[in-house]
Amino acid sequence: MGDFEWPWEYNFPPFFTIQLHGKTRELQLSVWAGLVLKYFRHNRETQFTIGDESVLFANQQIQRKLSNDGIQLILEELEKSGNAAPVDKKKLQWEIYWHPLDEWGNIIYKWASDNGMANTVCTLFEISQGENSVDEEFYGLDQSVLVKALKTLQAKQKCELFDDQEGVKFF
Repeated sequence: MGDFEWPWEYNFPPFFTIQLHGKTRELQLSVWAGLVLKYFRHNRETQFTIGDESVLFANQQIQRKLSNDGIQLILEELEKSGNAAPVDKKKLQWEIYWHPLDEWGNIIYKWASDNGMANTVCTLFEISQGENSVDEEFYGLDQSVLVKALKTLQAKQKCELFDDQEGVKFF
């Protein structure tokens, strides 16, 4: 994993102030949403807590920092597209999905099908940490996100997630 490449907007001071004009604000939130997804994907992270210091929302080089309200707006924008979900009722802790859960499920199902895992049982550890998944994008995926992705497959009757949520059978 190489260094993260920041877009030019990251060094543009007004980028760190949520704009008031409708179209400008819409474009700004879209750029922020894309940046958040790229950053989390690059770092293979899925968890974020509003209030935690993050280089993503604070550019020390230009001495600018996005407000917590601004971060909340961006996360809510990501929630609308299925790329984020709050973990707590206060909406301070969030999961970030660089693929929406349904898409994660499809990626995992394709891997399972391609590897002849239909009608077999495998552990969640095998999926996210196993030697057969080392080169997959979901390798190392947070177990909470993995379970939610598998639940989308279960709803389509493509798998059965066991009650202990440690194993799954693909169909």
